[in-house]
Parts: sequence; C-alpha cells; structure tokens
Amino acid sequence: MIVQFHSRSYHALTDHEIVKSLGSSAESGLTPEEVARRYEQHGWNELQFKPAKPAWLRFLVQFHQPLLYILLLAGAVKAFLGSWTNAWVIWGVTLINAIIGYVQEAKAEGAIASLAKAVTTETTVLREGQPLRIPSRDLVPGDLVVLTSGDKVPADLRLLRVRTLQIDESALTGESVPVEKSVQVLPEDTPLAERRNMAYAGSFVTFGQGQGIVVATANATEMGQISRSMENRVSLTTPLTRKFEQFSRTLLYIILPLATFTFAVGLGQGGSWIDMFEAAVALAVSAIPEGLPAVVTITLAIGVNRMANRNAIIRKLPAVEALGSATVICSDKTGTLTENQMTVQAIHAGGQPYRVSGGGYSPKGDITQVSNGKEIGLDAAELPPALAQCLTAGVLCNDSQLKQTGTDWTVVGDPTEGALIAVAEKAGLSQAGLSTDTPRMDAIPFESEYQYMATLHEAQPHIIYVKGSVEALLRRCTQMLDAQGQAIALNSTLIKQEVDDMAGQGLRVLAFAQKTVSIQQHAIDHEDIATDLVFLGLQGMIDPPRPEAIAAVHACQSAGIQVKMITGDHIATARAIAQRMGIQTSSGVVAFAGQQLAQMNELEIHNAAVEGSVFARVAPAQKLQLVEALQARGNIVAMTGDGVNDAPALKQADIGIAMGKGGTEVARESADMLLTDDNFASIKAAVEEGRTVYQNLRKAIAFLLPVNGGESITILISVLLARELPILSLQVLWLNMINSITMTVPLAFEPRSQGLMQHPPRNPNEPLLTQKLLRRIVAVSSFNWVLIFGMFEWAQSTTGNIAVARTMAIQSLVAARIIYLISISQLGTSLIAYVRRQTPSITTAPILMVGIVAAVVLQVVFSQWQVMNTLFETAPLTWNQWVICLLPMVPMVPWAMFANAIDPPCRQR
Repeated sequence: MIVQFHSRSYHALTDHEIVKSLGSSAESGLTPEEVARRYEQHGWNELQFKPAKPAWLRFLVQFHQPLLYILLLAGAVKAFLGSWTNAWVIWGVTLINAIIGYVQEAKAEGAIASLAKAVTTETTVLREGQPLRIPSRDLVPGDLVVLTSGDKVPADLRLLRVRTLQIDESALTGESVPVEKSVQVLPEDTPLAERRNMAYAGSFVTFGQGQGIVVATANATEMGQISRSMENRVSLTTPLTRKFEQFSRTLLYIILPLATFTFAVGLGQGGSWIDMFEAAVALAVSAIPEGLPAVVTITLAIGVNRMANRNAIIRKLPAVEALGSATVICSDKTGTLTENQMTVQAIHAGGQPYRVSGGGYSPKGDITQVSNGKEIGLDAAELPPALAQCLTAGVLCNDSQLKQTGTDWTVVGDPTEGALIAVAEKAGLSQAGLSTDTPRMDAIPFESEYQYMATLHEAQPHIIYVKGSVEALLRRCTQMLDAQGQAIALNSTLIKQEVDDMAGQGLRVLAFAQKTVSIQQHAIDHEDIATDLVFLGLQGMIDPPRPEAIAAVHACQSAGIQVKMITGDHIATARAIAQRMGIQTSSGVVAFAGQQLAQMNELEIHNAAVEGSVFARVAPAQKLQLVEALQARGNIVAMTGDGVNDAPALKQADIGIAMGKGGTEVARESADMLLTDDNFASIKAAVEEGRTVYQNLRKAIAFLLPVNGGESITILISVLLARELPILSLQVLWLNMINSITMTVPLAFEPRSQGLMQHPPRNPNEPLLTQKLLRRIVAVSSFNWVLIFGMFEWAQSTTGNIAVARTMAIQSLVAARIIYLISISQLGTSLIAYVRRQTPSITTAPILMVGIVAAVVLQVVFSQWQVMNTLFETAPLTWNQWVICLLPMVPMVPWAMFANAIDPPCRQR
C-alpha cells in the first residue's frame, strides 16, 4: 500500500522511508502486475486539462457587450420596418467586431496543451531489475528511473543515487546554471530551487548520471500544479477593454431612455409610428460611435506592427495599450536583464587583483592588473606567472568547449566552464594549445560530496589541476603562489577576504590549485589531492547585465514605471545585479528571498511586493502572489518570463511578456507579447509604442464623439420641436462609418510626441473620458448641432428641397470636421507653432492628408452621384451651394487654434 505524503515532503524523507511509502524496491523497481494496478489508480503520466469551450459558443460570447446589444436592437428595428439596407449595415458592424474578438481569443487556447507537450518523452526504468525504455506516459509512482546526460526528467523523482549529476531546472525554478544534485536528506522547509535530492518533470540532465524513484506523475507533479493554476486562472481584461466596457454601459443607460423618450414624445405630438421609429432608431444610431470599434482595432494593429519592428511581437491586441499604462514591470533576470552568458569579471592570483573586460563567451576583452585603484594593462606574451597558472588550471580542469558560429560564441557543456575558457583566450591561452602541450591522463569528475573536480596531465613532472569551491580547496592547500610564481606559505585570511569582496559583488567564486606528482603516476584518486595542494587563485564570474537593459531600466524609471526583479537565482547575485542596473526603490535595493515570503501573511506579502525591488529564490506560486499583490494595490503589471514556472504569473499579469528566443513554448502561449531578442530594452520600446497608441486612441475619441453628440442633439431637438429630421439614420451611418473611419484612421499613424517617456504612467483609474476631454466633446458637439440644424433650416427655407437641405447640412459638418481633425493632430500643433514662429518648418503628415483627400472625394460622390442620391436620399449640389457648405470652416479655424492652446485634449500625461 502506498503511504501518501504531502508533495513538498519527499525531500525530507530518507531513501528507506521513500521506497517503503511507495511500495517499491530500490534495487528492482515494480513488477508488471503492480504497474498495471497503479495505472488504474493514477492513470497515464500526462497532464489533464478541461476541454475548451466549443467554437460556436466562444463566437457567441463575443456579442456579449452592451454596445453590441444596442446595435443589434437597432438593426432589428430597422429590419422590422423593412429598411434592410440599414439593418444589414448595422449587423455587419457587430459581426466584424465579433470575428476580430474570436480570432484574437483563439490564439491563446494552446497554453495548457503546450504544457502537456513539455513533458512528453521517453525514459529508462527498472522493472523487476530489468532496464526498459518506455514512453514517459507509462510511468507510475514507485517506478525506478535511470537518468543520463541529455535526458528530460519524465516525472517528479526523489533521487536515490547520483554520480556527478547536474540538472538544468531553469524552466521551472529560474536558476540560471545547472543544479548539482545529491541524495542527502533536506529540511522540510527547503525551497523548491534548493531541493538537491529531487528532480522535477520537464527539467534536463546536463551532466552525470542518477537514479530516482517516481514520487509524482501527471497533474500531481510540480509542473502539474502549474497546469492547474493556469486552468483555474481567468485572464484579466486590460485597462482599455475595462474602460470601453464601462463606456458602453454608460451609453446603454443613456441611449435607451432617450430613444424611448423620443418615440413617446413624437407619438404624443401626433407623429406616425413609422416616423417615430425612424426617429428613435436615428437617435440610437447617431449616439453610438459605430466607427469606434473599427478605429480602435486599426489603431491597435498599427501599434502591433510598430512594436514588431522594435522586437516585440503582440499576440493579443489589447496588450498594446496595456503596455502604455503599465506602472510596474516585473522582470526575470537571466537573459532579459543579463546576457545569459557567464563571464569572468575578477581574478585574484599571486596576491594581486585583476579585472576582466568583455562579455559572454567571446574571447574579445582584456585583463588588467589593479594597483592603487588604477588599472595596468598586461602583455599577453609575459603574463604574471601566478595569473598564467590560474588561467591554465581553469582551461585544463574543464570538460566543456567553446563553439563559434559566425560572430556568435556558445558553450558546449557547462556555462561556468565556458567562462573559464573564454577568459583564458583573452590572455592568449588557447584551449587547443594547452591541451596539446599538456594532455590529460585521468580525471575525477565533479561530485557535490567533494565540491571539486581534478585532472591529471602529462608534464615534467606530471601535474594535477583542481577547481572547486573555496572551502573544499583551502583545507587541502598548504602553500600558495606569490606575484613571481614562487610557492609561499598559505595566507588563508587574505584569500577569504578576497572571496568576501567578490561575493559582495554578486560574483560566483571558484578556487584553483595544483600539485606535482611523479611521472610514474598515471591515475588519480581523492587521496592524491587530500593534502599538499598549492593554491593558484580565484576567478569570480557573473551573468553580466546588458548595457542596453541598464539604459532601458533608467528610461522606465524616468517615466514613473517601477522595475522589479523576480528571479530564481541566489539573493546575493540578484542584489548585486540590481545594484549595477539601478533597480531600486527610494530606500535602495530592498531584496526578499522566497523563504522570507513563505513565512509572511497576505498583508505582509502585499507590503513586500510594493516595498521590494528584488525577489530571489521565488517559487512559481510566489511569483503569482507578487503579481496579484501589486494588482491589488491598483498597479498595472507587466510580467516577463521564459520558463514553465512563469506561465501562471504571465497569465495573471495585465500584460505577460515571454522570451521569443530562449523561452519555453508554454511561456510563449501564456503571454500577451513575445520579445524576439529576449532583451529588456525592447520592453521599454514597447512601452513607448503603447503610450503612443493610447495617445492616438484618445485623439480618435476626441474626433469621433463630437459628431455623435451633434447628431443626437439635432435629432432630439427636431423631435421635441416637431420638425423634420435634418439627418436620417442611413445618412448617420454613412457619417459614423465611412466618413469617420476615412478621417480617423490617419490618426493611428501619428508618431510619438516628444517627451513621451518623461511623463508618469496614467492613473489606471482615470476614466476613458476625462473632464477636459468631456468639455471639449460638449463644446464641439454643440457647435456641430448648431451647424447641422442651422444649415438644414436655412437651406430648406431657401430651396424648399428637403433632400438638398439634408445634403448641405452633412457637407457643412464634414467641412468643419476637416479643420477639427487638423487641430487635434500633430500637423495642427506644428502649424500653430509655425504661425507663432516657434518652429522653422511645418511637420509633414502625408497619411493625414491622404485621409482628408479621400474623405473629400467620397463626400463629392455622396452628393453628386445619382446612385448615392437614391440610396441615401441626398441631392446634387450647385457650385454656390458648395461654397456655402464650406463657410463653417472659417469660424472653426480660430476656435480650433484657441482650444488647442488652452486644452490639448490628447497629450500624454
């Protein structure tokens, strides 16, 4: 019988307790009969998830919006009245919006499916003592799994035997380097990233061998926990979608009573049912900005293209605007803020400190000696003896290689060993040359029990090189090299002080030593290096921050955006990187470890999320907690990630950002945006574009709504005064769809304004229609009402032709709109600055001019073509009438200039 333990407790049990609790054998594994029984109990070792909603239901959900309710109802009324042209136009608008929403939503359906694929592999098991190669889905709890270099771990395992086993758990824990495994029992409160006796599903074996017993399969694994949290997590809407939803509800509450009131008043004044239905529908249609959804979609799509050109791929359109309103960016460290390449930056050999320039695995860079605060260049032909020996030890006591592909250098093997080869190349010591001159004869692989690696090389006499932890090597050393390369008594105090200095900089420190032995010795054992080693020096390495990422962090902070580092790395390393990059609060670099967060209550976690700038060694659930805590304080959170462990937090964040190059498929499918270069600097560029998108959307709103306001007021007052309608519902649709889209789309191409990133983020609670914008809309709406009503009344009284009067009213409105469009664009700002002699030239806006010309041509067709006259009940105008229609442009010019000067409606706050 299997004894059930809490899934987090296996690392705290002994081998005997684990095997007994799982009813297995540490030597022979399970029998086929027991395997069959456990299949029935536990099922296949593959992640299970809820079936998705059917496509037809997902499509129907897209119509669940207040604004679309009104349009659908208006279309139904027009169809009931026999106006099928109007009805189909209205329904067409709702259908287009539903299709766009359905397509965007469908792109995110593969996240949990991708998570399931991440653990599909084959594995070697022992059953009845016989090794078998089986699909990982056939594993059951209690199976004995054999791991070798290159394997993907198929389930959660408690390790029973290891030999130099190293596992890359970066996709699950965020740890940037492979983890050295052991079989020692650990305390129960050991965090996930430090459970050295466990191997988790989805991680990769990079070195060595091991054997473990399956303690969890399928959804019971750590990866399965992530799957469930993703499944239960509801994707949040963005600020834009929330504001449009609120705006739509407000419109619904206003339009329906007004339409009902218009219908009732008209009937009370003796109007016919059909005429009053026409008036009510015309009011409803005029009040709804039918072109706004299309303009929003186009504006967001243009933002998507601009971001793609700056290495940011948007998967969900609303994410474009959400970036522009982000108040916090939670960034992973490895690969996003840093180079994702270990680099030696400091060396201490022969009692002398050295600094190393250059980054990554490229051999380009210099080693300089630090003396009295000054750096002195070295001659590669005459390296200090102790430095040369320290670098040689790092190259020869090494199982990795560097590989060049074009201009890129990569490491084949362990990243730490790759850094040792690269720094030696900078000093002119090549791996190929040293290996030829001093060939290897034997080696002791690295083992976590001993914390070192040793190699024996042919020389005169033979020489042993050792690299490992400072603690492991110092107790085996009796001497050290001085500056001239002569052996002197070991000064452990000096060495420990230098180790502390390097560790304070966040550097990972390795120690190096050597020992000469007889030429008759051809093999080595641990006893050969137990004593009498000569200490050669220290090498401190780190995954360095990207220079462009440092600049991007400062730019985001100047824009009022907090940057927080959330990483699986050690807290000292994370703090040092944050210090270099300026990731800090007003109190400096405030760092929290995952163990600290685990002991906090909900309020303390909320406070830590706000106060902290660095969060290290955090578990997947804690990343999710931090995002939720920041959102609870009213922040708009952008979250970056590349691993499976990041997926729930990516989905929860207002904008999830995954790595396009180094990220897992699960992270990509869970995110709203991908970075094609995995660089934080691209996030800053995307924020810029997101702010530009919102700026242009506000311009579109400021341009569209006054027309709807003017039309609505005109129709309402006409009914109250029992007058003929100056504008019909189908003519309203022409203005709101064709004319509005033609003139509004160019606003989406407006470039970003100067100083855009010098302003703080918008208040997330700021309404879509601010008080300033509302004042402008009311003022322009009133002007449009006077224009439409006045021109219609004057034209009808002078011509006696209602079709001509309506046509002139519409053309006058469009003429005034052209001036208004210029006034709210950057072309208008440039014109005003030029008139005031503040700029020497006028900014060109070719796309804006194309839109204006297209609108003018369409309006000529609208009134002068007989087919359009029949369809829209318009009439051709004479030259005199055209001139009269253009007169409203004259008073609009000074008003627009004055309004722009005192109340720029769309400037980024």
